[in-house]
Amino acid sequence: MIQLHDVAIKFGSFTALHPTSLAFVPGQFTVLLGASGAGKSTLLRSLNMLAQPGAGHISVDGVGMLDNAKRLHEHRKRTGMIFQQHQLIGRQSVLANVLLGRIGYHPVWRTLFPLARSERRIALECLERVGLLHKALERVDCLSGGQQQRVGIARALAQQPRLMLADEPVASLDPASSRQVLAQLKRFCREDGITTVVSLHQVDLAREYADRIIGLSHGRIVFDAAPAALTPAQAAALYEQKSPPADSSTRAAPLKEAASFSTHTHLATAEELS
Repeated sequence: MIQLHDVAIKFGSFTALHPTSLAFVPGQFTVLLGASGAGKSTLLRSLNMLAQPGAGHISVDGVGMLDNAKRLHEHRKRTGMIFQQHQLIGRQSVLANVLLGRIGYHPVWRTLFPLARSERRIALECLERVGLLHKALERVDCLSGGQQQRVGIARALAQQPRLMLADEPVASLDPASSRQVLAQLKRFCREDGITTVVSLHQVDLAREYADRIIGLSHGRIVFDAAPAALTPAQAAALYEQKSPPADSSTRAAPLKEAASFSTHTHLATAEELS
């Protein structure tokens, strides 16, 4: 559905992502794991060009190479983004926030007026899917953290996305809310055939919900396999702070290489590298 071809990203002199080639298929739930600064958010944000590659290119099925504004707009219109801090407008209603997921389908001038009833119906259906239809007219800042994150999911679903990106979406939630949010994301991934990429710190949640785990260290992919292939030693190694290897090239490791793992996801900022 989306492919990275030798994509590399730098922030000043710091290399956040070394040359990386990856492919993500429709309906797959992928979790990015790694320590803070490993490159998870940079990789995730490169998928909708919030982190701009300095080298390589990205191509999307049905859109082509993301090398001009028209193609990028078409891609972003169908790419949902879920943030750690929700990025909602607190003083607005839940419904108004979810309707923001529809603005990419309209010219700028149209957003100055109320959206059509058909658009409101889409937003309400998305709220029903996340179990918050009864909260549609409440202010967002009156909701709990878990409920706010579910509003963020509903907003992303309102885009009718082909690709869903979630940047540490459960980092600020309690364990029960975290599992509820991830379970919903996984269900929508399955039901709608949405390619979903989520960055997490919690290895146990990655094992529980991922179809595929990609482990990063110092901006390089060091693991790429099904959750069952990730051993405790390999998981622990992802969070060891060691000097980066000298080799500057990074490609997705095939499944057969997982057993030989060595224990050695709008402008990106240094804070977003975690």
